[in-house]
Amino acid sequence: MRDEGEGEIVEVPPATPLTGPPGNATARFLRRLKGQTTETANSASAYVRQSTTSPATSSENVEIDDNLKVGVGIKQANVGLDQYYVPIDTYEGRHRYDPKARWTEAEEKRLVRKLDRGNISQALSDNMLDDLGITTNDYNYGQTIFYVSFLAAELPSQLISKKLGPDNWIPIQMICWSIVTCSQSKINGRSTFWATRSLLGLIEGGFIPDVVLYLSYFYTSKELPLRLSFFWGSYGSTFIVSAFLAFGILHLRGVQGMTGWQWLFALEGSLTALLGVIAYFYLPPSPTQTASRFRGKNGWFTQREEVIMVNRILRDDPSKGDMHNRQAVTPKLLWEALKDYDMWPVYLLGITWSIPQTTAQSYITLILRSLNFSTFTTNLLTVPAYALFVLQLPLWTWVSEHWNNRFAIVMVCQIWMLPLVTSLAVLPGGDAYQWPRYVLLVLLVGYPYIHPILVAITSRNAGSVRTRTVGTALYNMCVQTANIIASNVYRDADKPLYRKGNRILLGLITWNFVLIISTKVYYVWKNKRRDRVWNSMSEDEKSNYLGTTTDKGNKRQAHHHNYAHMSN
Repeated sequence: MRDEGEGEIVEVPPATPLTGPPGNATARFLRRLKGQTTETANSASAYVRQSTTSPATSSENVEIDDNLKVGVGIKQANVGLDQYYVPIDTYEGRHRYDPKARWTEAEEKRLVRKLDRGNISQALSDNMLDDLGITTNDYNYGQTIFYVSFLAAELPSQLISKKLGPDNWIPIQMICWSIVTCSQSKINGRSTFWATRSLLGLIEGGFIPDVVLYLSYFYTSKELPLRLSFFWGSYGSTFIVSAFLAFGILHLRGVQGMTGWQWLFALEGSLTALLGVIAYFYLPPSPTQTASRFRGKNGWFTQREEVIMVNRILRDDPSKGDMHNRQAVTPKLLWEALKDYDMWPVYLLGITWSIPQTTAQSYITLILRSLNFSTFTTNLLTVPAYALFVLQLPLWTWVSEHWNNRFAIVMVCQIWMLPLVTSLAVLPGGDAYQWPRYVLLVLLVGYPYIHPILVAITSRNAGSVRTRTVGTALYNMCVQTANIIASNVYRDADKPLYRKGNRILLGLITWNFVLIISTKVYYVWKNKRRDRVWNSMSEDEKSNYLGTTTDKGNKRQAHHHNYAHMSN
């Protein structure tokens, strides 16, 4: 049996089932429920392709070097070194691994195109706080409880996701938090408000790193930032949709004896539950495991497309072949990832870079209401801010890749916020300044959102699946820490102009300038030092190092820390 454009198919012993150990009852139950058998999950794992064909001669063809082609993390391998980057036998794409596989640039672009195919703020505008008899400070504590719970759940959720697979865990999270969202329609005071905020945080915690881990199975490190921007762009779009939904739903106040905000939670929670059920049956475990009763018996991709998918991912980052997608992170691997000091600068940046905008976003509806805008006008006035947010997100992510400089765009974010927060700190009060204040808030909430860029940097710099799994969770834990801080910057005694709070935000922006520059300087220094060592080695010394070193992941001399794509 032979596919055109591929090499011979050589039979080898079957690999370990990739959907979890045979004795794992949970894994077996999830496979059966999703209509995916062990055989389709393994996707013919008893075969490995070894190419014996020569490169195609068409002028359209782009030659993929016989060495491992690596874009980020590992320097370009030399002849004879590719043997050190072979994926483990249980890696879910092992049967499609072929270091000699070749494909055209047009084929890869077609394949990527084929692959591509918040309601609490609105509730506040409907006098939710007054209905429940709670204050702005009570609301602050509720948000803090949410973020603390979210932070506490980040790492455990990521470890569960690595064991069950993000294709299973992400929909389960969606369904669970939709149930809690619906239950918020029954809260009747401060205690129940705090309880539901805590439950939501515990369930939603880990969702973002789960998504990052899942997308890394399908996209290269260069493609990931833009796809993450699409993800957060869709997240930002939900604020726009929610604003329009809220405008209609909040008019239901009084129907069946319920307030508008109660209807908002009940209806939007029900919609999320439906989407969670659909996602459970739709999401495949990996590019080579798309066949099921619900996705079609032949799956999404041809065998040749699967070969391209697997090999382009591994040539970009060979470390993705070190673990399979149902392999749990052990306590030892967890500890190794936690003590990876080269990841700490990005974690530290995650704590502070977003606080000025997050503070404004959390309070935009409260601030607009305090400026005497009506409930329904307030919801509609938030739309331009989120529209600007959605439009800027993919733009700046694309620019960061096009300019080949990620930290420069991270700096642009702070430059954008500086004059806006300065203006908010000094703008006089009174009706005459309502609209200027509104414009400043819109521009601040709609700022250049560089979160996808920093998440991608975390993923790229990990150097191993274990560090990527833990690192993305730790980075997002730092971001949740920022949210905790942001939810306590504006205080009751400081409203409605929040002069003191805005001065605090100016101090944080100044700190961010220093931290961004220091982080890039550290990574540039680290790379130059490793370059000197690596480039001084002979080919035999490099081969001996790769074959005998105990260095792992981003501690290998061949690893490049990412702040811009490297040419070598």
